[in-house]
Amino acid sequence: GEVAGAAVAKQVKALAEKVDSMYISKQTTRMMESVEDDPELAIGTAKELVETVCKTILQERGIPFSKNPDLPELSKATFKALCLMPDDISEHTNGAETIRRMLSNLATVTQGLAELRSLYGTGHGKHGRTKSVFPRHARLAVGASSTLALFLCETHLQNQEEQDSER
Repeated sequence: GEVAGAAVAKQVKALAEKVDSMYISKQTTRMMESVEDDPELAIGTAKELVETVCKTILQERGIPFSKNPDLPELSKATFKALCLMPDDISEHTNGAETIRRMLSNLATVTQGLAELRSLYGTGHGKHGRTKSVFPRHARLAVGASSTLALFLCETHLQNQEEQDSER
């Protein structure tokens, strides 16, 4: 537990430092602080974090999205905007097939987060006898979401730097 928790905390801290957003910093803090005592809140916040990052990137790039988009729709639009769709990877790229598969798996993570949050996270009323989740499930959701969010932010920032240097 300790090693996994520390690794996740490091990832979340790196994300908070990458983005200049008070709201995202607040989400990452809430997510980390609730893993042990309120895993449902951590899972709900993990999903919201990825949604926030996707919406932020799309807004900064001037790409419209629907009024109430679900996470898979948001992440797909973000992956497209950042040229992270499997088709965007050139055949000539070293390890192209592996990179495509990993990008496809990342897209699957967003689907999993959305489903996990629907089953266990905050944000939906539950049946009174709903079985709860454990902190290890919350750590999985938090770790996956922060890894994905950090990767999206870094790609977004790198793309912006490349465009700036071309001007």
